[in-house]
Amino acid sequence: MNNAKEAYENKLQAQLNAWKAEIDKLKARADKAEAESRLEYYQEIERLRAMQAAANEKLIELKAAGDNAWEDLKTGVENAWNSLESAVKSAGSRFK
Repeated sequence: MNNAKEAYENKLQAQLNAWKAEIDKLKARADKAEAESRLEYYQEIERLRAMQAAANEKLIELKAAGDNAWEDLKTGVENAWNSLESAVKSAGSRFK
C-alpha cells in the first residue's frame, strides 16, 4: 500500500472518530436539555449523524481505491470532511 494513502486514511479515520465522540457529547447535552430545546437538538444530531455516515462512506471508497486512483477521490473526501467539521463546530457552539 502507498504510505501516503495509508497515512491519509489513518488521519481521516482518527478525525472521524473524534467527531463521533463530539457528536456523542452533544447527544448527552441534548438529553439533559429542556423539552422545548431537546427536539431541535435531536434534529441537529440526526443531521450530523447523516453527514458522519456520508463521510464514512467516502472513507470506505478511498480505502477501496487503488494506489493510483485514491488521489482522484481526495477532493470529494475533503469536501465531506469540511462540511462535517463545520457542522460539528457550529452545533457545538449552539449546544452550550
